[in-house]
Amino acid sequence: MRRQILKTATIIVHDLVATALAVLLTFVIRFDGPLLAERLAHLPVLLPPFVACAGLVYRAFGLYRTKWRFASLPDLANIVRAVAVLTLLLLVLDYVLVSPVAFGIYFFGKIAIGLYFVLQVFLLGGPRLAFRYLKYSRSRQSAARAASTPTLLIGRGHDIEVVLRAIESGAVRKLDPKGILSPRAEEQGQTMRGVPVLGAVSDLDEVVAGMAARGMPIRRLVATPSALAPEAEPEALIAKARRLGLPLARVTSLGDAGRGAELAPIEIEDLLLRPTVAIDKPRLEHFLTGQRIVVTGGGGSIGSEICARAVAFGASAVLVLESSEPALHGVLSRPGLSGHPAVSGVIADIRDRDRLFRVLKDFRPDYVFHAAALKQVPYLERDWSEGIKTNVFGSVNVADATLAAEAKALVMISTDKAIEPVSQLGVTKRFAEMYAQALDAGRTNDETRLVAVRFGNVLGSVGSVVPVFKAQIARGGPVTLTHPDMVRYFMTVREAADLVLTAASHADREARAPGAGDQRAAVYVLKMGQPVRIRDLAERMIRLAGFEPGEDIDVVVTGARPGERLNEILFARDEPMVNLAGIDGVMAAKPVFADRAQLAAWLDRLAAALAADDRTAADRVFGEAIPDFLLRSEAVGETARLSRAG
Repeated sequence: MRRQILKTATIIVHDLVATALAVLLTFVIRFDGPLLAERLAHLPVLLPPFVACAGLVYRAFGLYRTKWRFASLPDLANIVRAVAVLTLLLLVLDYVLVSPVAFGIYFFGKIAIGLYFVLQVFLLGGPRLAFRYLKYSRSRQSAARAASTPTLLIGRGHDIEVVLRAIESGAVRKLDPKGILSPRAEEQGQTMRGVPVLGAVSDLDEVVAGMAARGMPIRRLVATPSALAPEAEPEALIAKARRLGLPLARVTSLGDAGRGAELAPIEIEDLLLRPTVAIDKPRLEHFLTGQRIVVTGGGGSIGSEICARAVAFGASAVLVLESSEPALHGVLSRPGLSGHPAVSGVIADIRDRDRLFRVLKDFRPDYVFHAAALKQVPYLERDWSEGIKTNVFGSVNVADATLAAEAKALVMISTDKAIEPVSQLGVTKRFAEMYAQALDAGRTNDETRLVAVRFGNVLGSVGSVVPVFKAQIARGGPVTLTHPDMVRYFMTVREAADLVLTAASHADREARAPGAGDQRAAVYVLKMGQPVRIRDLAERMIRLAGFEPGEDIDVVVTGARPGERLNEILFARDEPMVNLAGIDGVMAAKPVFADRAQLAAWLDRLAAALAADDRTAADRVFGEAIPDFLLRSEAVGETARLSRAG
């Protein structure tokens, strides 16, 4: 901290000295003889207040908020604006206030004021740009001395420049960029930050061979997001990289949440989706900064990402609540969370009502994100009672404990399988949604909000079809489908986490505004585009792995499993939609259930059904609460019939 204060003080002193020097040089260059002597005699009186005023102007234009090693055109623009203000101030003083009254002559004059503007911009901007160039030269020399890997960068110019800047600053290490492959014809033959554009992506084979012939063999490829977009045909790039035996990495971040460019190995699921839904980062930073967060099930794939995003957006404290000791250890050891002073963990089961109440009361959260659940459809069809204990009664405990802790909002994670449910997963999640809606109904703007988000299939989460297909492809097949015409909605883990945070921000902001009836949503869903046909997904994954479906790896239809259906639904027919003001990429619906007394009676009957191990009685309760569940036998039977026909 003291070092940073010293650096800022040094910059301030430099700028004030440069201001005084600019005025002095202006007089020396513009005047001589008696005219110069007269002006120099008055400088001790006029210069100190002008320099002090200049310091305030520089601060107002943010000249002390940017490190010199990252000086750029926006910083130079701020310098020009600040100097323009000072020049205008001199003009007003010289022509209106001071000179005609005090001296009878213009102390500066128009030519001198113009000369001052040029000198001041040079004295402020020149040292900054020179310092940046010095740092740039040293970083290039350090990279050259280090055992860096000769690399080809692939993508469009604006993405490539971010990566090159990260390499120069040291944020990305051990890469020695030897060339660039760009899909844009106008960029070919040019250089970017000293690195030549050697051709198009289709020229990869020839460029690698040419570099090897010149004694500079390429050992790594780095693809930017633009090189992996669907229109760039990333399958061809991956196939060529495999054929050449070159490792292919992707840029995972172009400055997301305050970080620089980051690299990671190519994952097949990175190439399967539509463009990622852009999130409003300033909104989430403003919403989460300084807040206390609890994440139930925080050791899971989705819960751990929520924890990471909450920390990245400025949460002051994040408590990971997890029933699995290995899962808790895993998330607390995750890069970015391990050792972070804001992150802590506790072993607790959401089924243990008393323990849950104590934990939340002691922690005093602002927001609770409820990700703990049992979610594997086949297991819950078999072990139906466990699903009710966790997904229904566990969610009841979380909701009640959140209210007791007086948190601002609870976001409960649900699923698209909750609409017209045909599985135990879907019906238990829908029942939990109804409980949240009943508690939220009629609450004032100062009380806890309770909302839910519905997920599609989350790529990379435990049990998702994509990791299963990847493992089957790695073993040489076959890849198994339950039905060739089954379609699903997909989203990334990061999209899932950001949807949860966005839902909480809307529930605690727009939905609390006076007269916000049209904005009071109960359920939020990401705009996931068109659903994906699972057979198409499997075949594309096989091709991305470098094989041909049906020839190298077989695709086998095994038949629908209990609780599965061909299509998922995002909203019920009777759910009125909400037009979310100012939030892109997210849909929402209003609540449709608010009868707390009826819910309490159903919960009592569910508890009795669990005690008697009576599934029929439990299903009867669900059928009364969610009439669509009574039609599940028809839906499952139709899926099975189509599966046999397929």
